[in-house]
Amino acid sequence: MNLINTVSALLILVASVSIAVALRRARPRATLTTAIGSLLSVNGLTVLACAAAVALSLLAPAPALAQTAEATGASTTAMGAALATGLACIGAGIAVGIAGAAAIGGITEKPEILGRTLIFVGLAEGIAIYGLIISFMILNA
Repeated sequence: MNLINTVSALLILVASVSIAVALRRARPRATLTTAIGSLLSVNGLTVLACAAAVALSLLAPAPALAQTAEATGASTTAMGAALATGLACIGAGIAVGIAGAAAIGGITEKPEILGRTLIFVGLAEGIAIYGLIISFMILNA
């Protein structure tokens, strides 16, 4: 846990230094607004969390599977379930984005096709549910 605190403090320090360096440039108010907005946004927090995870994995590497007593166990099962759900959700997001854009374009030209377009968007969302069902099947096996 001490390692996590150290990495978090380091990330906060790096973010603070980068904001301070940016503030010394020409437009400090606009720079400060942009920096704080990006740090507080969901994308900024996601980037910080990913950077912390990468730093933790580099500072404390996991042992190789050959060195562990249990090479195929709960960890590989959980990884398979996570991949099933994650990849299905990514595919569903892509499909909903394409179908939703086409549905909005179609509705603007012909408003009476709203029901049919919602069916296509719903079918695309079903892909994520299928991935979730598969992950439940993997975890309960």
